[in-house]
Amino acid sequence: MLLKRLSEAVGVSGCENEVRNIIREEIKDYVDEIRTDALGNLIVYKKGNKDKPKLMLAAHMDEIGLMISDITEDGLLSFKPVGGIDKRILVSKRVLVGKKKIKGVIGAKAIHLQKPDERKKPLDYKELYIDIGSKSKEESEKLINLGDMATFDTKYKEIGSNIAKGKAFDDRIGCLSLIRILKEDYDFPLYGVFTVQEEVGTRGAKVASWDINPDLALVLEGTTAADLPDAKEEGYSTVLGDGPALTIMDGSTIVDKRILNKLIEICEKKELKYQFRRFTKAGTDAGAIHLSREGIPTAIISVPCRYIHSPVSLVNLDDYKTATKLVHNFCQEIERGGFSNEKIN
Repeated sequence: MLLKRLSEAVGVSGCENEVRNIIREEIKDYVDEIRTDALGNLIVYKKGNKDKPKLMLAAHMDEIGLMISDITEDGLLSFKPVGGIDKRILVSKRVLVGKKKIKGVIGAKAIHLQKPDERKKPLDYKELYIDIGSKSKEESEKLINLGDMATFDTKYKEIGSNIAKGKAFDDRIGCLSLIRILKEDYDFPLYGVFTVQEEVGTRGAKVASWDINPDLALVLEGTTAADLPDAKEEGYSTVLGDGPALTIMDGSTIVDKRILNKLIEICEKKELKYQFRRFTKAGTDAGAIHLSREGIPTAIISVPCRYIHSPVSLVNLDDYKTATKLVHNFCQEIERGGFSNEKIN
């Protein structure tokens, strides 16, 4: 299953090769052009009527992770976070380190040895380490290099009522939607961009949008779902099973109202479930894209993801399917002339 392969692939920011190779192989026979730019973005192009708007669809390949920063004399690995990680969830998690995917476990001082005040706060990164079973620094250095990345060792599985469990659904679920769309044919210029380094500052999207300079853009994302018993409803952000989430504003952009209204119109007409994303602090690739050149009208379609930025996340596969249908219908609207080619006046 493609989502399983994408989820289990290693793609910490700056090391997206494995994910990129899976996607390239999957879409190479469906696009007219395919290339990788200097930063690592995978950019594909499908030809179409040049009198119609040029659309850029973007989904990021990278995931949060850890970077090895030191190897102690007894062979343990010190590390730093790559992207936003909750320190509270790190202890005892299984990880894969480096290109050889060396298995390890994140360890810390046993709770029996901790002082009372230590038990009341999350352990700092300097108090954590990755144990790969080595007896010495020399033994670890034969397997690990400083700067190697580590990712969570999580297997994909479908559970419950059409729920998928796995890592990196932010944003491998968006990548999957984009792959599905690229296998369709539309009569307008379409760029699909699988971006790099979103989790550390939307870096890939910045250079790709400047290069392509589209007339409009859609970002396909995974987003926070905090629909849990200890959270008030207004703090849920999104809810699993209520359809894809449309953003009005977040920490990096106010989305283009013309695109947003068209997405809502499509959902209402096609009877597609949708919801609004209610959490506004975080940002996405849209923050970089909409500021490129003289400005690019941009909107965001997200799949709710429970326990995001953790070793194990959950998504509702119906939300993903509906999000993909929404993007497909939006593309058909462009094909029918639903937007002009003048920055969607």
